[in-house]
Amino acid sequence: MLCPRRFNINSALQPHACAATKPLLVVGSMNMDLVLRVDRLPAAGETISASSLETFPGGKGANQAAAAARLGHPTSFYGQVGTDQFTEALPEHLRATGCQLTLLRQVEGPTGTAVILLQPDGENSIIIVGGANTAEWDIGDQQQQAIRGAGGVLLQREVPESVNVSVAELAAAAGVPVLLDCGGREGPVNPRLLAALAVLTPNETELARMTGMPVSTEAEAVAAARQLQARHDGGMAVLVKRGAAGCTLVPPGGAPPISQAAFPVQKVVDTTGAGDCFTGAYAVALLEGQAPQAALRFAAAAAALCVQTSGAMPSMPKRESVAALLEEG
Repeated sequence: MLCPRRFNINSALQPHACAATKPLLVVGSMNMDLVLRVDRLPAAGETISASSLETFPGGKGANQAAAAARLGHPTSFYGQVGTDQFTEALPEHLRATGCQLTLLRQVEGPTGTAVILLQPDGENSIIIVGGANTAEWDIGDQQQQAIRGAGGVLLQREVPESVNVSVAELAAAAGVPVLLDCGGREGPVNPRLLAALAVLTPNETELARMTGMPVSTEAEAVAAARQLQARHDGGMAVLVKRGAAGCTLVPPGGAPPISQAAFPVQKVVDTTGAGDCFTGAYAVALLEGQAPQAALRFAAAAAALCVQTSGAMPSMPKRESVAALLEEG
């Protein structure tokens, strides 16, 4: 059966009929996270002590690929590593989740690195050195075939915007739905990239920055999302991640928004990667054809489990853990 070219996000936000049998392709960053546990953030000019230093595999792209793979969906990752001490160990962590790495490229120079200041309440502040993620990319024949043959393509903004534009336009031309997580870079999103999207998923800060509108309430967030849709022909859904307030999906075409509360968590250990976990889980639910409310609930459950474990990639939950939490709730 031939797959239709247009992603129909209004009909239960379901992709084309054969998407569930095709892999999710995640194109994005891979970093080694250096996590410093601190009591608080330092003031300007101040030196403070950290209680520990730990290293974890991470990067928004790799985290989202790990989340999808651990949830049992066929997942492939297209990214870049450097030629340093992280070149071999970092991909092995992602491969261990079940993610396919045949598209991973090695380039000269350092691998991407993130320095994360982790506070006792689980909140973090992050400084990124792009390294291989921001080096020159070569989207060759193998990568182009993978893009056109994917069930869906998931992007973030820790790689050059030109890479995301090229990938998104290749996918959209082939009728493959494209999702963009707005995290990883400040500044406006390229209009060509927005035009190729099926789903844009910002957090509240990113949505406010993109629209210049207040987003402190759900009604304000929906209004900002509608303005963004109107500015870009209205063809994409906007999924707003609202932290402890949950999330809100604003479908295109003026359809009513759909909200999902966050799952209660007794103790937040580490919020690093929680947004990536949510996005990866939502992409899986979307390609599986889950109904909109069920897809949001699935992603919220995965994120709730994620924040209860240290590290980004290691905290991505398995499918059975998410299923158990959903049954409890």
